[in-house]
Amino acid sequence: MNRRDFTKTAFAAVCGVAAAPAATFAQSGGKDPAFKCKFAPNLGQMRETCKGMSPEDKIRYFYDRGFRALEDNGMPGRPREVQDAIAKTMEKLGMEMGVFVAHAEWGNASMTGNRIDMKKRQRDPQACREYWADKMKNVCELAKRVNAKWCTVVPGLEDPSLEYEYQFANVADHLKRICEVLEKNNGPTIVLEPLNIKNHPSLWLKRIPQAYALCKAVGSKHCKILDDLYHQQITEGCLIPNMDEAWDEIAYFQVGDVPGRNEPTTGEINYKNVFKHIWDKGYRGIIGMEHGQSDWSKAGDEKLVAAYRSVDL
Repeated sequence: MNRRDFTKTAFAAVCGVAAAPAATFAQSGGKDPAFKCKFAPNLGQMRETCKGMSPEDKIRYFYDRGFRALEDNGMPGRPREVQDAIAKTMEKLGMEMGVFVAHAEWGNASMTGNRIDMKKRQRDPQACREYWADKMKNVCELAKRVNAKWCTVVPGLEDPSLEYEYQFANVADHLKRICEVLEKNNGPTIVLEPLNIKNHPSLWLKRIPQAYALCKAVGSKHCKILDDLYHQQITEGCLIPNMDEAWDEIAYFQVGDVPGRNEPTTGEINYKNVFKHIWDKGYRGIIGMEHGQSDWSKAGDEKLVAAYRSVDL
């Protein structure tokens, strides 16, 4: 597909609408109207405009630009005083906390193959259960302090030495036990994120139908799907039909355009239509902005806001 004309047109459109939000922000005394959709930026975005700001000041700036939610994948690694300051600021502003990453198994098959160490063939289901239970107890404590309702879990690597069906059964068993910990500790909902094989080869969870079957097997309100439309456009396409089929198990959305994983309007996904469909189905939850920027300058920061204005409802 020849993308040159499309890219030029999309860039011109974003530049054209960028001026209006910038003027609105200045003319309104530094306050933009709230977005209708609950878009959630992260602390890595708009870095030029927010250079030198504390996380709390950056959150206030996001609020002034119309955002009413925030994602922070790296929340578990922040000092406790920073976590508490972020939570306090968001609570005061009435903003909602999106996902943080509870745990992502990038290098092991602890869920799929009950292997803590991929260099060893030995399987140790009990050790793997304890490993995940300990992590989830910490997650419960953190979620309460930062007012998080959801956290992301990536089940980890495929185990090529074990048939797929056995891996599925292992993952379902681990998730059931994790949900017991979450239920007992009044914890958050884990959202399982299928990831595309181009960016994340060898990971086990790839597709929305796969995640849907897994959630049905687990059968808990504490285990749902994070539908990241960037990943699923690459993996399977058919974004709207797949979300319709899995709707009752989807608890959270993230976005990014394809190619490039940048803001909406920079790629091939018609996010205006996608967001309208999600809204018409009754979703009023967070839409996480888990992507980069096509332009990291101050002007690019304005393009980011303008892009979301152009696809909001």
